[in-house]
Amino acid sequence: MSETIVQGTGAQEDTEKRSSKDLAAPQMNLVTGALIVTAILGVFLFITQEPMMPVLLLIGLLLGYTLFHARFGFTSAFRRFASVGNGKAIRSHMVMLGAAVTLFAPILAFGISFFDVEVSGYVFPIGVSVIVGSFLFGIGMQLGGGCASGTLYAVGAGRTVMFITLLFFIVGSVIGAAHLPFWTDQMPSTEPVSLATSTGLGYGGAWLVSILLFGLIAWITLVVERKRKAPPMAPVPSEKGFKRILRGSWPLFAAAIVLAVLNALTLMTRGQPWGITSAFALWGSKVADTFGMDVASWGYWQGDNAQMLQASIFSDTTTILNFGVILGAFMASAMGGLFRFSGITGGNVAAAVIGGLFMGYGARLAFGCNIGAYFGGIASFSVHGYIWAVMALLGTFFALYLRPLFGLSVPKSKDSFC
Repeated sequence: MSETIVQGTGAQEDTEKRSSKDLAAPQMNLVTGALIVTAILGVFLFITQEPMMPVLLLIGLLLGYTLFHARFGFTSAFRRFASVGNGKAIRSHMVMLGAAVTLFAPILAFGISFFDVEVSGYVFPIGVSVIVGSFLFGIGMQLGGGCASGTLYAVGAGRTVMFITLLFFIVGSVIGAAHLPFWTDQMPSTEPVSLATSTGLGYGGAWLVSILLFGLIAWITLVVERKRKAPPMAPVPSEKGFKRILRGSWPLFAAAIVLAVLNALTLMTRGQPWGITSAFALWGSKVADTFGMDVASWGYWQGDNAQMLQASIFSDTTTILNFGVILGAFMASAMGGLFRFSGITGGNVAAAVIGGLFMGYGARLAFGCNIGAYFGGIASFSVHGYIWAVMALLGTFFALYLRPLFGLSVPKSKDSFC
């Protein structure tokens, strides 16, 4: 029997293997513990922070639950397409992006929000920093075992090596923050380019162009899939009926729509789309500041960011979303009876260190990760999001030659559905 390509992210390779068996009994003690921690954190945020913070914690919880429950991946989606031509997960990305631009267009056009906040998308310049940063991120996520969202939800699910990836993701983010002024001020770049506001198309025209582009990309993946006779993805066993909401696996395309809805709710709640890695730079910079580094003098922490560095991390909306993602993934893994700490090897550790550094540094240069730049950028009609996707895919191709050096597998064309 040949190897099966399983649904999921690179951050969840060992969880995928476990979940390909019969569903285990829920770990209700862990689920209860997660609910208690979430409730305590939610009450603390309600008392000490702005009213939007408990809402963002809940949204983050749902994001993490959805990511783990559907094994919704970005890292493995790019790797499967680059290595064997399987584009099913990429097509689910197009569904997610199609739903997202449909929701984002009226929100951005009319400034719709829940807490009377100013609404703006992630629209950033196109330059050397984006090209280099997204290429590095593409390499890093294939070595580190997961993207930004994958790292968080793998940590929540107990994959031990991902704690190392996260640590060096934070270190790379701090280094990237320190170097960012060089890349943005001294390297060539354009002004931010939006399909909606920079081209005269408006949000309606930009929506139509986006949908056509997503359809074209989906069609290209089908052509590549047929030409390369790509092996299919094996389904992850799941409960039946209403029980499937809580246990087992959701269809990728259903999860794609849920993620788009949750990102739109994030946009209306805090005025910006979902992001992850800016919090890593904040956490790491605060630690560096504690040890005497003059991070406040860095260009990255000037202007609007200066106040963030001085404030509590619990006042940072991205931090709260990240905490929610980790808790949500923990809860989803426990509901499926899948939470347990996994073993690590020397090769995994080395890859996690390098991958984390590349992702952290690359995300800062590229104005975001697979969530902030790819998902949030494209949903905001920013051209830099498309550049990010192309360069991250090229980085993935390059990383396929590096993964075996660390003992990491690469899908082969002979793999098939078992």
